[in-house]
Amino acid sequence: MIRLRMSSADAHYGGNLVDGAKMLQLFGDVATELLIINDGDEGLFVAYDNVEFLAPVYAGDYIEAVGEITNIGNSSRKMTFEARKVIVPRPDISASAADVLAEPIVVCKASGTCVVPKNCQRK
Repeated sequence: MIRLRMSSADAHYGGNLVDGAKMLQLFGDVATELLIINDGDEGLFVAYDNVEFLAPVYAGDYIEAVGEITNIGNSSRKMTFEARKVIVPRPDISASAADVLAEPIVVCKASGTCVVPKNCQRK
Protein backbone atom coordinates (compact mmCIF):
# COMPACT_ATOMS: atom_id res chain seq x y z
CA MET A 1 0.00 0.00 0.00
CA ILE A 2 1.20 3.45 -0.91
CA ARG A 3 -0.38 6.61 0.53
CA LEU A 4 0.44 9.89 -1.14
CA ARG A 5 -0.88 13.43 -1.09
CA MET A 6 -1.63 14.85 -4.51
CA SER A 7 0.16 18.17 -4.90
CA SER A 8 -0.56 21.18 -7.04
CA ALA A 9 2.22 19.89 -9.33
CA ASP A 10 0.05 16.76 -9.93
CA ALA A 11 -2.90 18.93 -10.98
CA HIS A 12 -3.00 18.85 -14.75
CA TYR A 13 -6.41 20.31 -15.55
CA GLY A 14 -8.55 23.25 -14.49
CA GLY A 15 -10.00 23.18 -10.99
CA ASN A 16 -6.89 21.40 -9.65
CA LEU A 17 -7.97 18.11 -11.24
CA VAL A 18 -5.22 15.46 -11.19
CA ASP A 19 -4.44 13.53 -14.39
CA GLY A 20 -5.63 9.91 -14.27
CA ALA A 21 -2.16 8.83 -15.37
CA LYS A 22 -1.00 9.68 -11.84
CA MET A 23 -3.06 6.72 -10.54
CA LEU A 24 -1.34 4.46 -13.06
CA GLN A 25 2.02 5.73 -11.86
CA LEU A 26 1.05 4.76 -8.30
CA PHE A 27 -0.09 1.32 -9.50
CA GLY A 28 3.30 0.88 -11.18
CA ASP A 29 5.03 1.61 -7.87
CA VAL A 30 2.76 -0.86 -6.07
CA ALA A 31 3.49 -3.49 -8.73
CA THR A 32 7.24 -2.96 -8.33
CA GLU A 33 7.02 -3.51 -4.58
CA LEU A 34 4.88 -6.63 -5.02
CA LEU A 35 7.40 -8.08 -7.47
CA ILE A 36 10.32 -7.35 -5.15
CA ILE A 37 8.47 -9.08 -2.30
CA ASN A 38 7.47 -12.04 -4.47
CA ASP A 39 10.55 -12.46 -6.69
CA GLY A 40 13.37 -10.33 -5.34
CA ASP A 41 13.35 -8.31 -8.56
CA GLU A 42 11.53 -5.21 -9.84
CA GLY A 43 10.36 -6.93 -13.02
CA LEU A 44 8.65 -5.06 -15.85
CA PHE A 45 5.07 -3.93 -16.35
CA VAL A 46 3.85 -5.40 -19.66
CA ALA A 47 0.27 -4.15 -20.01
CA TYR A 48 -2.90 -3.06 -18.34
CA ASP A 49 -5.90 -5.09 -19.50
CA ASN A 50 -8.47 -2.92 -17.73
CA VAL A 51 -8.49 0.59 -16.24
CA GLU A 52 -11.55 2.30 -14.75
CA PHE A 53 -11.51 5.91 -13.56
CA LEU A 54 -14.39 6.13 -11.09
CA ALA A 55 -14.12 9.48 -9.28
CA PRO A 56 -12.12 12.70 -9.68
CA VAL A 57 -8.89 13.33 -7.78
CA TYR A 58 -7.83 16.85 -6.86
CA ALA A 59 -4.68 18.49 -5.54
CA GLY A 60 -4.68 18.09 -1.76
CA ASP A 61 -6.44 14.70 -1.80
CA TYR A 62 -4.68 11.80 -0.08
CA ILE A 63 -4.73 8.63 -2.17
CA GLU A 64 -4.05 5.08 -1.03
CA ALA A 65 -3.01 2.70 -3.80
CA VAL A 66 -3.14 -1.03 -3.11
CA GLY A 67 -2.57 -4.11 -5.21
CA GLU A 68 -2.27 -7.84 -5.11
CA ILE A 69 -0.85 -10.59 -7.26
CA THR A 70 -3.78 -12.71 -8.41
CA ASN A 71 -2.02 -15.26 -10.62
CA ILE A 72 1.59 -16.42 -10.93
CA GLY A 73 2.87 -17.96 -14.16
CA ASN A 74 6.42 -19.00 -15.09
CA SER A 75 7.47 -15.39 -15.48
CA SER A 76 4.17 -13.47 -15.61
CA ARG A 77 2.37 -12.01 -12.61
CA LYS A 78 -1.24 -10.91 -13.02
CA MET A 79 -2.25 -8.14 -10.60
CA THR A 80 -5.22 -6.06 -9.57
CA PHE A 81 -5.07 -2.52 -8.20
CA GLU A 82 -7.33 -0.03 -6.46
CA ALA A 83 -6.79 3.64 -5.60
CA ARG A 84 -8.88 5.20 -2.84
CA LYS A 85 -9.31 8.80 -1.74
CA VAL A 86 -8.98 8.80 2.07
CA ILE A 87 -8.46 12.48 3.01
CA VAL A 88 -9.83 15.60 1.30
CA PRO A 89 -8.89 19.25 1.76
CA ARG A 90 -11.54 21.62 3.16
CA PRO A 91 -10.69 25.07 1.76
CA ASP A 92 -14.23 26.17 2.63
CA ILE A 93 -13.16 26.07 6.31
CA SER A 94 -9.57 27.30 6.02
CA ALA A 95 -6.53 27.01 3.79
CA SER A 96 -5.13 24.14 5.90
CA ALA A 97 -8.31 22.28 6.94
CA ALA A 98 -8.82 18.66 5.83
CA ASP A 99 -11.14 15.76 6.63
CA VAL A 100 -10.47 12.05 6.91
CA LEU A 101 -13.29 10.36 5.00
CA ALA A 102 -15.42 7.95 7.03
CA GLU A 103 -15.51 5.69 3.95
CA PRO A 104 -12.75 5.88 1.34
CA ILE A 105 -13.85 6.74 -2.20
CA VAL A 106 -12.58 4.34 -4.87
CA VAL A 107 -11.20 6.59 -7.60
CA CYS A 108 -9.57 4.03 -9.91
CA LYS A 109 -9.40 0.27 -10.46
CA ALA A 110 -7.11 -1.59 -12.81
CA SER A 111 -5.66 -4.97 -13.67
CA GLY A 112 -2.55 -5.85 -15.58
CA THR A 113 0.39 -8.14 -16.13
CA CYS A 114 4.01 -7.85 -15.10
CA VAL A 115 6.92 -10.08 -16.04
CA VAL A 116 9.97 -11.14 -14.06
CA PRO A 117 12.40 -12.96 -16.37
CA LYS A 118 13.30 -16.43 -15.06
CA ASN A 119 16.99 -15.50 -14.72
CA CYS A 120 16.02 -12.54 -12.46
CA GLN A 121 13.75 -14.49 -10.08
CA ARG A 122 15.56 -14.91 -6.77
CA LYS A 123 12.74 -16.40 -4.67
